[in-house]
Amino acid sequence: MKSLGVILALALAGIQLFAVTVVVFSSYFTSERTLLEFARNQLADVGTNVIEHTKGFLTPARNATELSTALAENQVVRREERAMLEGLLFQQLRSAPQFAAAYYGDEEGNFIFVKRDGPDRYQSKIINVASEPRTVFIQRDEKFKKLSERIDPNDTYDPRERPWFIAAKKELSSIWTDPYIFFTSRLPGITAATPVISFDGVVQGAVGVDIDIQEISNFLSQLRISDNGAAFVLNRNGDVIAHPNPNLLTTVGEGGTLKFPSITQLNDPIARAAFGDRLTEEGVAVDQEIRTDFEYAGVRYVSMLMPFGLGEIPWTIVVYAPEDDFIGPIKANRWQNTLIAIGVAAVTGLVGLALANRIHAPVRAFAVRSALISQGEIDPDAPMPSTYKELENANTALVSEISQRKKTETEYQLTFDMASRGMVYIDVASGKLLRVNARFAEILGYDQGALVGTEFQSLLNPDEPDVLEEFGGSIAEHTAFGFEAEAVRKDGEPVWISFNGVIIQSGQEGEDYVVATIDDITKARAYEDTIESLNREIAHVSRRQVMGELATGLAHELNQPLTAITQNADAARIIVSNREDGNGEVSALLEEIEQQAHQAGDIIRALRGFIRKEDNRTTSFGIRNLLEQARRLVLSEARQQSTEIVIRKSPELMVKAVRVQVAQVVVNLLRNAIEAIAEEGSPTRRVVVTTHELGTQLQVDVEDTGPGVAEGMGLFTQFETTKADGMGLGLSISRSLIEANGGRIWFESTESGARFSFTLPLEGRMT
Repeated sequence: MKSLGVILALALAGIQLFAVTVVVFSSYFTSERTLLEFARNQLADVGTNVIEHTKGFLTPARNATELSTALAENQVVRREERAMLEGLLFQQLRSAPQFAAAYYGDEEGNFIFVKRDGPDRYQSKIINVASEPRTVFIQRDEKFKKLSERIDPNDTYDPRERPWFIAAKKELSSIWTDPYIFFTSRLPGITAATPVISFDGVVQGAVGVDIDIQEISNFLSQLRISDNGAAFVLNRNGDVIAHPNPNLLTTVGEGGTLKFPSITQLNDPIARAAFGDRLTEEGVAVDQEIRTDFEYAGVRYVSMLMPFGLGEIPWTIVVYAPEDDFIGPIKANRWQNTLIAIGVAAVTGLVGLALANRIHAPVRAFAVRSALISQGEIDPDAPMPSTYKELENANTALVSEISQRKKTETEYQLTFDMASRGMVYIDVASGKLLRVNARFAEILGYDQGALVGTEFQSLLNPDEPDVLEEFGGSIAEHTAFGFEAEAVRKDGEPVWISFNGVIIQSGQEGEDYVVATIDDITKARAYEDTIESLNREIAHVSRRQVMGELATGLAHELNQPLTAITQNADAARIIVSNREDGNGEVSALLEEIEQQAHQAGDIIRALRGFIRKEDNRTTSFGIRNLLEQARRLVLSEARQQSTEIVIRKSPELMVKAVRVQVAQVVVNLLRNAIEAIAEEGSPTRRVVVTTHELGTQLQVDVEDTGPGVAEGMGLFTQFETTKADGMGLGLSISRSLIEANGGRIWFESTESGARFSFTLPLEGRMT
């Protein structure tokens, strides 16, 4: 198929075949559409003909009932004059051969009924509820002469219980009943009824006419709808009430009653296919003309569904016919014309092949020479055989292009192999390395040959995202892309790489590839981490400096009111003690206020000295006394949170440290415990402080019943906190204070909460 000669030959033959085929099929399809449109119009005309025939068949029945009603309502024929009313019904029956019976029933149960009873014979049934006998049957001839009369004492017929009477009385207008099978004649029929209403609006009775609709089926059987077409009529509930084959219209229902077959039960599969699946639980809903095609047993049909359109009669006319009845001859002619077109195309193809071979000979020689030049077997400057002028120009351009391409390939090969940056080709579909240079192999510690065919993803850390997804997104956006990832060298060492690639789309599905440059950025990442760490340390130092300045200013501001509190408490204590009725409890409280104020001042001064790196004086003091003082400092907070602080009894041990700094640590631990218990809402609210002697060290434990400490939380790190409004300095400062006094501090999780412990050097035991 790549030979120019073959292509020319096939092109000539193909053009001929295409031209003839277009003419043949264009003519065919045009004719086919025209005939099918004609067929549909003909079906529509047939449907309209059926509707008009049926209207002409049914309309006299309604006219007859309305005429009788008008005569009765205007008392032209009085209801009491039963003989005259019987004569009126008799004359209506004689004038309309499609009438099977005519009758009148009133509100008292009286009934006059006239029906056909054979050739030139009629039978009347008269019911007079006020006389005996009640029911009389009269046989008459076509001139209304009485032939016989009989009495039926067992007759219990009541017109007021019949559907036609009930419907006419309810609607107060002319009505049509649904079609049904007459019990006596076993023929399909329908009833038209009209109420008789007095001048004051009271319903006095109803006039009815039974119509034998067998005639509609006879009319359908005589219709000429192509060779194999047909039509049938459906009631609104899907029953088939008229069909070219009347024998299909009667079926036995429950209790042995006769009824019409449903379209889904009709023994006519083509008719069922023509109607399709349009029957729903609500019945047949066709309110406009529907043109549809269907196929049955491999035969295509055209069909038409049309609503009946006579007042409230909800019937549907279905007309159908095979397509071949209309377009069969042109189908046969189409294949004949197609064979002729194929023959013409074959002959012109052979002629074209010979012509193409002659035209193609110089081109073929040019193609061979070009291939030999490309392979280096012929010098591009060698003389060219005689050929077309266009091919000579193409040869000059081709030779120049080949020379330039070889030069470019050589330069690109050297650039790729000798590049100082890693370079790779990666197949987009599989993610495998198609080509790598020496620098990329050096970065990962592999040989170049070992990397070709390896999946690029396998060279990365398993936690890295899938690069194939990155490739797919870049193809969709038609953009270059880049990312950083952690790769693994052959020796297992991690190495960070920078990947910058571009998608090369070859135009063939599955042959796209990525060209990427790859750099080792491991050292650069390390430098960035170092710089980030220094930035955090600088930020922490800056925060600490700010906190130092804040604590210095705060200590200065608080010393003045604390001094005033101390002086006022001392003066109040002197005043109370000099009064004859001096209260000892008040004096004790004032003394405690003065003591706590001094203690607060000592803590503030010690904190300011610690932050400013001033020297703090180390003294010996009893640990139990300090713990009690610290408990008193936080007692108010503990009471607010309903938390109990317990200091376990133990011998008083002397420690050597800066007393204020140790007090600050204990107060901080107690407050942390109280706040943790309050936030958790623990049912048991208790903080227990215990001391232990461990050789030359004293260990103090502060254990609470709070939530404990989350795993991985660096509590003794600056600015690390579990509190929503905390600064993360309390425990960090506490650790610095304890370590400055020769001890250490740590925490442990317990079953009921957390335990914070610290140690201090012992001075001696006090009894």
